[in-house]
Amino acid sequence: MVACNPDAAFPPHQLTSNFSFPQEEEKVLAFWKEIDAFQESVKQSIGKPQYSFYDGPPFATGLPHHGHILMGTVKVGTRNSSGWEKYERYEMLTVHRICTAQDIVTRYAHSNGFYVERRFGWDTHGLPVEHEIDKKLGITSKADVMKMGIDKYNAECRSIVMRYSSEWRRMVERLGRWIDFDNDYKTLNTSFMESVWWVFGQLWNKDLVYRGLKVMPYTMGCTTPMSNFEAGLAYKDVQDPAVTVSFPLLLDPSVSLLAWTTTPWTLPTNMALCVHPDLTYIKIHDAERDAKFILCDELLSTLYKDPAKAKKEKKYTVLETYKGRDLVGLTYEPLFTYFYDKYKDRAFKVIADTYVTSTSGTGIVHQAPAFGEDDHRIAIRDGIVRKEEMPPCPIDEAGIYTDEVPDFQGQYVKDADKNIIKYLKGTGRLIVSATLQHSYPFCWRSGTPLIYRAIPVWFVRVQDSTDKLVANNKETRWVPASVGENRFQSWLENARDWNISRNRYWGTPLPLWASDDYEEIVCVSSIEELNELSGCGILADLHRDKIDDIQIPSKKGKGMLKRVEEVFDCWFESGSMPYAQVHYPFENKEKFEASFPADFISEAMDQTRGWFYTLLVLSTHLFGKAPWKNLIVCGHVLAADGKKMSKSLKNYPDPNLIVDTYGADALRLFLINSPVVRGDSLRFKEEGVKDVVSHVLLPLLNSYRFFHGQAALLKKEQNVDFEYDPHAKQSSNVMDRWILARCQSLIQLVKTEMEAYRLYTVVAQMLSLIDDLTNWYIRFNRRRLKGENGLEDTHSALQTLFETLFTLARTLSAFTPFLTENIYQGLKEFFPKDQSKLGLGDDLRSLHFLPFPEVKQEYFDPTIERQVSRLQAVIDLGRTVRERGRSLPGQFTTIKEGKDKGKQIPARESVPIKFPLNELVVFHPDTEYLDDVKSLLPYVEQELNVRHVVFSSSEKDCGIKYCATAEWATLGKKLRKDMAKVKNGLPQVSSEEIKKYLKTGKLDVQGIELVEGDLVAQRFVDVDALPKDGDKEYGHDGNNDVVVLLDVTRRPELEREGLAREVVNRVQRLRKKAGLVATDDIDVFYSFAQGVGDELKAIIHGSEDLMKRVLKCCPRPWDVQHGEGKEVVIEEEQEVGDEKITLTLVRA
Repeated sequence: MVACNPDAAFPPHQLTSNFSFPQEEEKVLAFWKEIDAFQESVKQSIGKPQYSFYDGPPFATGLPHHGHILMGTVKVGTRNSSGWEKYERYEMLTVHRICTAQDIVTRYAHSNGFYVERRFGWDTHGLPVEHEIDKKLGITSKADVMKMGIDKYNAECRSIVMRYSSEWRRMVERLGRWIDFDNDYKTLNTSFMESVWWVFGQLWNKDLVYRGLKVMPYTMGCTTPMSNFEAGLAYKDVQDPAVTVSFPLLLDPSVSLLAWTTTPWTLPTNMALCVHPDLTYIKIHDAERDAKFILCDELLSTLYKDPAKAKKEKKYTVLETYKGRDLVGLTYEPLFTYFYDKYKDRAFKVIADTYVTSTSGTGIVHQAPAFGEDDHRIAIRDGIVRKEEMPPCPIDEAGIYTDEVPDFQGQYVKDADKNIIKYLKGTGRLIVSATLQHSYPFCWRSGTPLIYRAIPVWFVRVQDSTDKLVANNKETRWVPASVGENRFQSWLENARDWNISRNRYWGTPLPLWASDDYEEIVCVSSIEELNELSGCGILADLHRDKIDDIQIPSKKGKGMLKRVEEVFDCWFESGSMPYAQVHYPFENKEKFEASFPADFISEAMDQTRGWFYTLLVLSTHLFGKAPWKNLIVCGHVLAADGKKMSKSLKNYPDPNLIVDTYGADALRLFLINSPVVRGDSLRFKEEGVKDVVSHVLLPLLNSYRFFHGQAALLKKEQNVDFEYDPHAKQSSNVMDRWILARCQSLIQLVKTEMEAYRLYTVVAQMLSLIDDLTNWYIRFNRRRLKGENGLEDTHSALQTLFETLFTLARTLSAFTPFLTENIYQGLKEFFPKDQSKLGLGDDLRSLHFLPFPEVKQEYFDPTIERQVSRLQAVIDLGRTVRERGRSLPGQFTTIKEGKDKGKQIPARESVPIKFPLNELVVFHPDTEYLDDVKSLLPYVEQELNVRHVVFSSSEKDCGIKYCATAEWATLGKKLRKDMAKVKNGLPQVSSEEIKKYLKTGKLDVQGIELVEGDLVAQRFVDVDALPKDGDKEYGHDGNNDVVVLLDVTRRPELEREGLAREVVNRVQRLRKKAGLVATDDIDVFYSFAQGVGDELKAIIHGSEDLMKRVLKCCPRPWDVQHGEGKEVVIEEEQEVGDEKITLTLVRA
């Protein structure tokens, strides 16, 4: 996109207007679009070191959701070609997860001096697309596709692959993610497909590909085999029949082996019965049925509800006992005769294997080699079927019985269960018929039950390379590390050969041409090679409809070689994405090799068996190393109730509405600060996004607005234009130096955590600094910023506040790109006229063109940070004491909940900060601590609104005592029988003894010696031990370090001052409500109802100094002379103390 207006100016900030985060973000988007900010930033970084990442492509056939938003904010690469993210319960909520993480990492890399190319990718092949077309056209089988024609079928697929691309682009860009949509890549592109062929060709040449018959998970709804990790994506709790069937022995038809199964539809292909060689089996006589059965002695409950009771009642009698190996070789009468003639000489016998268990059934497992992985393995081992021989498999691709099973021909296997059970009952072979509720795998696309089925498929060898895979993975960084070290490593250690072929149509075709007997196979690795071998010309498209008819002459006299029918599993395409997206090795060879492996990838937890796995397998086979250096694995976004998000349940909010209500920055911060980026699941709650606005974004915005207002006030009152000086002499003010040191700590922390890819730790530190800025620095320095200490000090305070805001904006720009851009645009007007002094480059149009700030080591001052930390501790404790308040003599309140519910206790009232108190006592045994707080005494007096502050190290004067508690559950394991002695004796231990324990780490309690760590000792204030001083009431609090005592006694003279402050407070609130700014001059008038207000009037007039200092005027009584002809800005009745007063603000 070419910039519409490279000189566009950002709209000026309106201090008096309500700030709508979503609307202001739209302004930022419009500004970025005008100056083509993203492409301009990329252009500016050309020639810098490259930072590479892999952006796995989403499907454009589904809409984006919250999970995508998170991953995109964190990650640089999502891969979901299996379509698992396309479940309707997720749609829309997994784009937020994508956009957040990815954008943060790439923005941060760019700001740290890297060239970061960002191209969006689209997954356009595979079952998700085909499934949509099958639903649309009513296609249910291969015959339907063949009748239609693969060319027309693929044309239908091509027509929908980009259906929602515009919605994706709108959502991704609305979230602030900078990525190139105009230079995207698609898996259907011929260049991408050709690189996939090259990857496969490399594996073929290394003898890492083979064709084998294997029992695989198979979806009857989509008529294709699936990989094992796909088969695990969608389990459902279902009820299936559980039948016990008899198999009479040929030697003695009066005795039957009993087998149990939950898949009656497989019984027509029964070839054997399997026992465990070491389990004990018994032959019993069943009295009720008058029959003899053989089964495992531990599983009689399959026949009898209570085997012990049944034995007592002589419902059965044990006749003989065997080991499983003793039964091997016995032959039995088949249930069905469909395959008897072909297999009578090698099947229908008892075999043994240790996979059989005694946890359910009868301990005898019915064997159907075409429909069970173990069944097939054992059948080959015992010569029932040959290795390359297809076992009896009388169903078509849709799971319909063929004419090989005439009694059930045309029936869907799952529907046939009941008819097979009925048939068995009629032949007397059904012994028990029940139902079983269990978890069963379903197809993630079609929603149909999966079956296991023997199919000829193409494999990539993996089992022989597990050691290499594990070793390569250990060379990479996982966040969290536990997933890579445990879950993923375990998956690698147990990896099986990978089925990479699918019997489908819309995908990259396997580039294999074979003779009819498969004895000659040619692998093609490029378009040019195909032309050389076949003379087909240089193809512009490699899909099935374009190449299926191409033939290659045999070099072994086998006529013409034809292409095999299969296409690649989409996971093979996803694993090939690093190479195929740049058409490697046909183009960009040097560029790719210089940036491989990727610096970073990220995806959800599922991808330990998906994208992460396929990437690693192919990279290990191709280059002998992992394809990534750093990887963030994310958990899943769930609904607020902990369930998966579901459109039908409507259990999650519309992501668009969330962004339109709170803005993208809020959603980004909420997601990136959640458990998801630590690999855990997140219960998505709208309240969490709302809290980000109120606790992070609004305080930051208000700090910026406050600065702007004070700069305007300086201009108005001093006629001085504030200009930021990046080389100004360091301030001597302690609070200035402290907040700037805090800024450096944040810069340092963000650098450290981002280099370790621990994104989730940054938001908490960001919030901490914003809290320090708003609730400590600005709060403590309002008077300085308003000019009370002279021009030089005001300029120093504004310089500090500007630098703090500017540092915050640059440090947090990757996390909250919209608000930080907005603030930056407002700060720019205070830049020095010679902007080269800033040392931030030549193009300052956007914050996102600027480098990440460097730590200024000279700003660190451990002494000042220690002093302010101690100041904060004292003030926090003082605030807590005020909140606890003072007693109300003679009054009581009732406890409303808990174990003491209903109990009467003395009533208390809090003491608001506006009411001055007489005395604060600060106790600490260390004089350095007291000196630190004493050095900042004015802040203590101002913030806690106290007249006198006493510093003391005297425990006696402050009533300091010591007590100890213990974690009894932990200590009990150590003390055992002696715990009771300690528990009873500890309350009797004196304060002095516990104080001594703090120093020595030893204490004797009832003859039991306790050491350091056994107890938690702490100081407390014994109010009764305080020196008596009239009617003073002290409140107190401590933090195991410092203790404060606050005289909360009511004093009329101080309460009158508090009422005066309350009047000031009410005027300030009205100013804010009216939208006034610091430069707006007003006069304040008041009035009372007839005959009231004399006391408050006297207080107002007795507090003129306070009023003029804060309000710049002293409120006056309202009358016609003062108010006539003046514009009334706002007028409201207020309640101050027990009085009602009407306050009127008019233009001065």
